[in-house]
Amino acid sequence: MNVSIDNGALESMQSLLGDQFEDTLVFCCSEFERLENDLKLALDCDKQEAIRHAHSLKSNAAQFGAISLSGTARAIEQGLIKGDELSVTENMEQITEQVVGSKSQLLQWLAMNP
Repeated sequence: MNVSIDNGALESMQSLLGDQFEDTLVFCCSEFERLENDLKLALDCDKQEAIRHAHSLKSNAAQFGAISLSGTARAIEQGLIKGDELSVTENMEQITEQVVGSKSQLLQWLAMNP
């Protein structure tokens, strides 16, 4: 499985946020983990809550260029909405790897683009 990051999105956010970019990106990475955990907790007991967490994870990831993470979260969100349990299961198997990989690549990008 590939983890992909959109450097252009990161550069845009960096130019938009200026001095606040680093703190915001680090916070966003911790949000990826929180939203992933909240999604896992809600998955079996509160479908609407799970959809909301998947949606937030999708949006946050897209905003900071974590393309593959955003796509995986989108697939989970759509699977939950459509009742496609196979899609949800397959994508949930990838979500942790996507969160960890995206976080690693984003922080690596930050270190190389202070």
